[in-house]
Amino acid sequence: MTVGVNYPEEFAGYAVHDVKEWNHPKYTAYKPKTLDDYDVDIEIECCGVCGSDLLTAQGGWGDLKCAQVVGHEVIGHVVKTGPKASLYKLGDRVGLGAQAFACLDCPRCKAGNEQYCAHSVTTYDGVYPDGYVSQGGYASHVRAHEHLIFPIPDEIKSSEAGPLMCGGLTVFSPLKRNGCKPGAKVGILGLGGLGHMAVMFAKALGADVTVFSRTNDKKEQALKLGADAFVATGKEGWESELFDSFDILLNCAIGLSGLNLDAFLSILKVEARFVSVGLPSVDEKFNVSPHTFFSNGAHLSTSCLGSRAEALELLDLAVKHDIRPWVEEIPLTAEGVSEAMTRCWKGDVRYRFCLTDFHKAFGTGTYAN
Repeated sequence: MTVGVNYPEEFAGYAVHDVKEWNHPKYTAYKPKTLDDYDVDIEIECCGVCGSDLLTAQGGWGDLKCAQVVGHEVIGHVVKTGPKASLYKLGDRVGLGAQAFACLDCPRCKAGNEQYCAHSVTTYDGVYPDGYVSQGGYASHVRAHEHLIFPIPDEIKSSEAGPLMCGGLTVFSPLKRNGCKPGAKVGILGLGGLGHMAVMFAKALGADVTVFSRTNDKKEQALKLGADAFVATGKEGWESELFDSFDILLNCAIGLSGLNLDAFLSILKVEARFVSVGLPSVDEKFNVSPHTFFSNGAHLSTSCLGSRAEALELLDLAVKHDIRPWVEEIPLTAEGVSEAMTRCWKGDVRYRFCLTDFHKAFGTGTYAN
């Protein structure tokens, strides 16, 4: 059923009101944050479903500030700009990822690391200085700083661009920063929503790519995505033949249960890097002995999102190499949101969901084709 939204006085979306009902968000109207000088309003066309949405909705990353609209793989059109915003004009098709604000004045921001800004506000469940709790993309509109909003190339379909805003950027940034280039040997752990995009971007950057998964079930899909090799880690001693092989291992699996980190660190070259981007619930920990690092001086690290410069490079690369996430579209309704969240949590998707038909759901569509 289409419901009209009283924009710009209010936004509306599907909000989680109780972590016990995390996969049954309800239609909710709410007031937007104050329009600051560099803010931009996006009238949303579609939004990808990310594992972060589910963990946040469940309270897996800490207490949830209810009522909360999740979603941070937003694609839509600019319908309003702040008085000093200059990057976009009305009607531009743009995307927003997991970060809605950065100060752009601290040393981190000035060094192109705005995703690590101490004053950063996430697209949802973040808190602005005035106490306003940010609301995300399963909604009619979203308001964010123009620097964290990215122009979407005409060549990329909206529902395929959505997952690039968070999932794509989350894997692209650490690949770029840790030496993924021609001649590099890169391993991708986990072929899911993050991992399948990591394979494609690593190949586009020129690397030799190996996918690691517990069984051989996804081998054919990994090779179709462009992987050069596939390793099933459920086999005892799988690591013995791969000693001193890899320049980068990128862990794209959310859960750490069953991860033999010692084995993975053993296959890295000297001073090479294991980088984890799948962020589990707060009670999960890495299980590794310091003695493991003595054999090769390996680095263990994580990575957060990516910068604006990296997002723009990602989009250019996606056009040049025809990189498109594997997406299943589900129309935005109460039932549709519930289905997407539930199936995503069960891993019943190859490999990303994107919620669509937002204009129909909210009675919007100012710049709809």
